[in-house]
Amino acid sequence: MTKNHLEKPTPKMPTKDEMKKFSMEIENLVATTDLNYIEAIVEYCKKTGLEIEMAATLVSANLKSKIQENAVNLNLLKEKGSRLPI
Repeated sequence: MTKNHLEKPTPKMPTKDEMKKFSMEIENLVATTDLNYIEAIVEYCKKTGLEIEMAATLVSANLKSKIQENAVNLNLLKEKGSRLPI
């Protein structure tokens, strides 16, 4: 069996240092602009040429919770847990 030359190489798992650097860059963008976390990640990817799929592997648990909170506030996600309508 030979490998097909059209297959994409398997992406390597990011290191903790790479994840930390990515998180710091995103936090800096959010702090210094009017961008929210989702917009900051997209902007960072545009600026650096990083693919969105690769950026997803760099999101730490802390950053993920901030993105989730941001998405709930923008009504992009429903809140966890059930709430009775008032």
